[in-house]
Amino acid sequence: MSKVEKEKGSIGFIVFIAIAAAFGGVLYGYDSALISGAIDSIQGKFQFGSAMVGFVVSSILIGGAIGVLISGSFSDWIGRKKVLEISALLFVVASIAQALSPNVTTIIISRLVGGLGIGMASVLSVAYISEVAPAHMRGRLSSAYQFACGIGIITVYFVNAGIMNGADPAWKIATGWRVILALGGVPALLYILVLLPIPESPRWLISKGRREEARIILEKINGTVEANKEVINIENSIKVNEKNTWADFKSSKVKKALKVGITLAVLQQLVGINVIIYYAPQVFKAAGAKGDLGTVTISFIGISAILGVICSMWLVDKLGRKKLLMGGSLGMACMQGLVGASIYFNLNLGILTSGFIIVYLFLFNASMGPVVWVILGEIFPNKVRGRAMAIATFCMWVANWLISQLFPIILSNFGAGAAFAVFGIMCIVSFFYVWLKVPETKNKSLEEMDKIWM
Repeated sequence: MSKVEKEKGSIGFIVFIAIAAAFGGVLYGYDSALISGAIDSIQGKFQFGSAMVGFVVSSILIGGAIGVLISGSFSDWIGRKKVLEISALLFVVASIAQALSPNVTTIIISRLVGGLGIGMASVLSVAYISEVAPAHMRGRLSSAYQFACGIGIITVYFVNAGIMNGADPAWKIATGWRVILALGGVPALLYILVLLPIPESPRWLISKGRREEARIILEKINGTVEANKEVINIENSIKVNEKNTWADFKSSKVKKALKVGITLAVLQQLVGINVIIYYAPQVFKAAGAKGDLGTVTISFIGISAILGVICSMWLVDKLGRKKLLMGGSLGMACMQGLVGASIYFNLNLGILTSGFIIVYLFLFNASMGPVVWVILGEIFPNKVRGRAMAIATFCMWVANWLISQLFPIILSNFGAGAAFAVFGIMCIVSFFYVWLKVPETKNKSLEEMDKIWM
């Protein structure tokens, strides 16, 4: 590497390792939407009711919550990269097991195992990117995780449609769902491959006393001068080789950061995003989209997700985190209100109601989807980042599981209109919480984050 390159760092290197880590979002997005194409056929095969439908769909979230909870301490022990590789391997095993399942119990157990992998990846992909990205690019690069989620979602909807559309109903029940679940292992295998060339997190290396390894990585990212400064700043923010304990969380600044992180993580789920993703066919049917129209509108879920994240990546380091979150929350509240009213009052708007849902999805992916992940990767001090992110993300997965489990029951007893009204109210709660409680973190280094909680 030349002297000029060392002074400036390598943008290509930064982008490459961020994209490789963000590929974990493809796993999250792909499997979040994967089950929507298979659940009706699985139900037809094994004959179970709406409560079990909710449990089959949401069982991966239980595994995910466990994976999230252990990811922090596990990654503090063996490193961010190794845990990401283990997470991908777990999902490969789970995909094969689901496809070969002889009964619904085996499917649920397999989804629990897959959830372990996705849960760990959901925390550590963003944590890794936050720890390697320069401050002025961190928002955009961390948003790449949500962009990858959108890629996973749109890919699986087209894959599911290609497998199931026009297929014989008996074949769908006997074989189609197995093909869908087996193909979930493909993005996991790709993830293992893209992780191989990336380095370990320099902040983790310094915490283990491996200063020179970390300095070389930081030099590639920021150039020689900035790398030397950053090594000193990181060392000043942590005590090298000091044992991490839960007493670290007694600090008032950690408590404040954790409270904000947990609340944002839970609100991200309470606005209803994953209900739409997991139960897309049922949601669009309730909205009035039928037959081929339903398939087309479902495809727009992934397209709107990708366009929304692109918008977020463009704006997050310009407007800042707060403005995007507040604007997105208000817009989502309006869309949820319109959807709820049109369904509740039987206005039969058909494609127009589906359009409201698609606009909501765009707004979510331009704001709360990626920006909450960006903030979770930023706000915690170096020493507790892995564990604190794990706690906040665990709460996110629990909220996700609870909503996913209850939605089929709510839908059958109260209707989709009432559910969307509740989600709209939660969007308004999100607006006021961000306005009053969430600090702006734009352009601050991770070592400067301590000051915003003083």
